Amino acid sequence: MGALPPELAHFTRLDAVGVALLLGVWICTTLLIENAPRRWPSTSNLMADYRREWMVQFVTRDPRIFDSQMIGQLRQGTAFFASATLIAIGGALALLGDLEQVIGLADDLSAGQRPMIVWEIKILLVVLFLVNAFLKFVWSNRLFGYCAVLMGAVPNDPGHPAALARARKAGEINITAARGFNRGLRALYCALAATAWLLGAHALIAAALVTALVLLRREFASASRAVLMQPDTAENHTKT
Repeated sequence: MGALPPELAHFTRLDAVGVALLLGVWICTTLLIENAPRRWPSTSNLMADYRREWMVQFVTRDPRIFDSQMIGQLRQGTAFFASATLIAIGGALALLGDLEQVIGLADDLSAGQRPMIVWEIKILLVVLFLVNAFLKFVWSNRLFGYCAVLMGAVPNDPGHPAALARARKAGEINITAARGFNRGLRALYCALAATAWLLGAHALIAAALVTALVLLRREFASASRAVLMQPDTAENHTKT
């Protein structure tokens, strides 16, 4: 096997551990959140059940303006994040063309000088997550559009044999769109964590661990999840 390029000698095993840890957080949190055990569902899983119930209630709701406004808001949210992520990608690529300022600041903070390729690789890791987030947001926006079309195809007569079936199809597409949106958000979290690599491997490892903690807490131990887990009874609503 040939020797590694001399520029890559500036990366240590700790750098490799940090990158592997961040990639592991990115992949493993997604698998855990989307395939959470039934006895301890994630917030995303709980919301998926409510999305299905939304489409069931949609069939008998008259008029359906409220539902069209909701799906419109969801599309606007994905469009906003897609636009913001695209701007961030442009900013990161602009940094690749003018790294002097970044190198000067990072060298001051990390007390060491590195060749240009080191900083390029670190910024490219951020770009990787940003591009993934952008693609997820764009696909999510399109799926919410499909959901809107399916909702429009639901007959006004609740007793129509196709009404409930089409509504359930819309619900599943809605859930798939939300899943893509959530994946995009997690990629953004990881992109923010990847910027810590500019300060060194220790900062990257710390950022990856904090990112994992934040993601898992919001999905499995947040106040919003506790609310969703409350039983839907009149007695419970009276207490709250």
